[in-house]
Amino acid sequence: MTDGHRVVIVGAGPVGAGLALELGLRGVRCALVERRTGLGTIPKGQNLTQRSFEHFRSWGVAERVRAAAVMPPGCPTGMVTVYGDLLAEHWLAPPGREAMSAYYAQANGRLPQYRTERVLRERIAEVDPIDALLGWRAVETGQDADGVRVLVEKEGERKVLRGDFLVGCDGGRSLVREHGGIARHGTDFDALMALVVFRSPELDRVLRRFPEQATYRVMHPDLRGFWRFFGRVDPASGFFFHAPVPRSAAADLDVRRVLHEAAGFEFACDIEHTGLWDLRVRIADSYRSGRVFLAGDAAHTHPPYGGFGLNTGLEDAVNLGWKLSAVLDGWAGDALLDSYTAERRAVVDDMAENVIAATIRQEAAFLEAHDPGRDGDGFGAGLRTLLGETAARLREVEPHYEGSPVVFGPAGGASGARGAHSFAARAGHHLAPGPLPDGRDVFDELGRGFTLLALDADPTGFAAAAEALRLPLTVVRGTGDGPLGRYGARLVLVRPDQYVAWAGDEAPADPPGILRRVAGRDGNGSLPTLAEGGNR
Repeated sequence: MTDGHRVVIVGAGPVGAGLALELGLRGVRCALVERRTGLGTIPKGQNLTQRSFEHFRSWGVAERVRAAAVMPPGCPTGMVTVYGDLLAEHWLAPPGREAMSAYYAQANGRLPQYRTERVLRERIAEVDPIDALLGWRAVETGQDADGVRVLVEKEGERKVLRGDFLVGCDGGRSLVREHGGIARHGTDFDALMALVVFRSPELDRVLRRFPEQATYRVMHPDLRGFWRFFGRVDPASGFFFHAPVPRSAAADLDVRRVLHEAAGFEFACDIEHTGLWDLRVRIADSYRSGRVFLAGDAAHTHPPYGGFGLNTGLEDAVNLGWKLSAVLDGWAGDALLDSYTAERRAVVDDMAENVIAATIRQEAAFLEAHDPGRDGDGFGAGLRTLLGETAARLREVEPHYEGSPVVFGPAGGASGARGAHSFAARAGHHLAPGPLPDGRDVFDELGRGFTLLALDADPTGFAAAAEALRLPLTVVRGTGDGPLGRYGARLVLVRPDQYVAWAGDEAPADPPGILRRVAGRDGNGSLPTLAEGGNR
């Protein structure tokens, strides 16, 4: 490799930037290619989950991201749902994901994506192994047995980047995916959506009739289960708005009429941006083709219902980042890289079909069968039940890897997006935070490699096996008699991405076998030629 990069990343949005940080902070030299030199101004990707802030914490930017928010600290991030329009009688504001905060080491937050990107770019400039090529555009990619190559250009100048791996974080129209020959599948809801960004003090005053929230969703029987929703951007009466619109009217769309219809009244507003997008799900058939990987929108796109898009992409970056680093470092095998598709694609498939699409179908069926003019008082009760089920479905999003080939999950377990939050340490699930005797949290002690929590248990077998296999292992000792007893296991093996790989009460008979499996190594512990030496 003439330029010394191990990984080439195309696309420096939040997912590509996050992947670069995940790799760079592990010492992996990578090139980050991005055609944009500036940042956008469209306030998408605003709701950031507790899990995303755990990633920010590990990258050293959690407090910087919070400081970049435009809404006041502690501002609610939930949603009000109204039937008919914003002036209507029937509405509900059930608890949102903030109810899950105890199961994570960070609180959630809200800010426009471009502000998150700015923080990540500033952090990238501080991490030496990351070479950011802003203003450069990828025009051709390829791979062979020796590595990958990316032809990039800027203002007529061209050069070739080489590396061991290539990752496409270049959006829904991914060049990397196209050149890698990776097909996509998905559901097309046959709906054209409008996105409007505007300011309106008058709308802001009317919304004070509701409890303060981040978004205000309007249900209507004519929408076939699709949503019209208003979202706050800043405390100075800034909003965004999404709504389905007729394709026949797209060329000459009366944006104000659509806004007023959803609100139920006319209001003055200054429109700053109008765009259109198709309501559909597209998921890559595989997130890997040889040395080429996909992450974020390049791997999956789906409607912004529930605010999962950016958060899902950041989880892709962390899942893939530690695995690429482990293989390049020489202690993990190629099967670990295959597990990236097995784990992440299962989560997105489940979320797209059984969370997002299921919500659309259920709400469409209810609105077709029920009407406040016919059902009277019964309509309000039915609507509360429906919206309670929708809110519960969104709260139950708990991505897990129970069916992963590199996790010791339950027999017959399957990976997916839906689960139940728990403090118990369950193989394939995110580790909940827990206090240590000195007042710190378990998350403060987790290592960059694997971590073994030994709660009144002997870690010797795992420690010796890890040393023999050259697998990085941090041992954290504690007692199961205190708060950590809620983990329900005396030995908990935690992956670099804070997911539990194995848990048990007794020392296992074959610690080396467990570590070989979780590191994606074959039966005899050998490693692929690529990783020999582990030099970066």
